Amino acid sequence: MAVLRNRFEYDAPPDRVWALVTDLGALAKVCRPYLVFENLPQGRIFTGQAIDVMVRLFGKLPAQPYHMTVESCDDQALVFQSREHGSGVKSWDHRLWLEPRGQGTLLQEHIEIDAGLLTPVFLLWARMLYRARHAPRVDLLKSGAF
Repeated sequence: MAVLRNRFEYDAPPDRVWALVTDLGALAKVCRPYLVFENLPQGRIFTGQAIDVMVRLFGKLPAQPYHMTVESCDDQALVFQSREHGSGVKSWDHRLWLEPRGQGTLLQEHIEIDAGLLTPVFLLWARMLYRARHAPRVDLLKSGAF
């Protein structure tokens, strides 16, 4: 198992960042072109939600099944926890939380990845993907979409 920790700052209040990071349509946008979802529902995530999708790396590789369960999504505490697996991943446990920082927001994530012998490869992939999501989130916040 490998652990990835992220910290990103946004020049927007926590309620707007929370609306962005809990919106499934925004998830699809910020992951492109690195990860493309098929059959991703619309709307916001919620506690207990089970999501079964197909994912395509770079939108080109064959689609693979992937499952996400939202274990908790607390709109008051601005924290969510998901458990995920599929596409070669035994487990991908993702915790995200927000903290006010002046007029902005600090987003923090703790991700635990188990992909057996391929865990180091998935860890590198995760680092790239999560860093790549930051700039599109900034753009969505600046556009006023969230």
